[in-house]
Amino acid sequence: MPVSEILIAVAAFFSGIVVAYLFFRARVVIFKERARNDLDRWKQECTEAIRKDSVNRSRSTLKGKIAEQMAPFLPGFPYSAADARFIGSPVDFIVFDGYSTAKDGDFGEVSIVLVEVKQGKGKLTRGESLVRRAVEGGRVSWKTVTIQNEDAGPD
Repeated sequence: MPVSEILIAVAAFFSGIVVAYLFFRARVVIFKERARNDLDRWKQECTEAIRKDSVNRSRSTLKGKIAEQMAPFLPGFPYSAADARFIGSPVDFIVFDGYSTAKDGDFGEVSIVLVEVKQGKGKLTRGESLVRRAVEGGRVSWKTVTIQNEDAGPD
């Protein structure tokens, strides 16, 4: 086989590769454009529904947070509203059960209860579960922390 035929065959082979590359590259550009158009169409069709869903979820979250804070004043809350302190996270309330009557001179027992308010079939978050397990495991303690006044000199 003469060298000129080999050169023609090699040139034809590389020309075929270049043509195939350009063809498939053009196809990729077409597919990208179609995908971009589909995404734009989806955005136009679904934006309103997504916004409504977002507003509804936000509204539901706000209602839940308001209900949590109002829980001591609603029927069915088993403790005195005067004894409940809202903290919000990781639990909703610390209830010093019996405190309001004990501090007024009754000197009854005070018990401390961590309260998480849920609506419907709400489940505890991971953080809430960790706190519940700590309480159930008796890993609760008291610590008095004294802060030194910077203006005061050494004792």
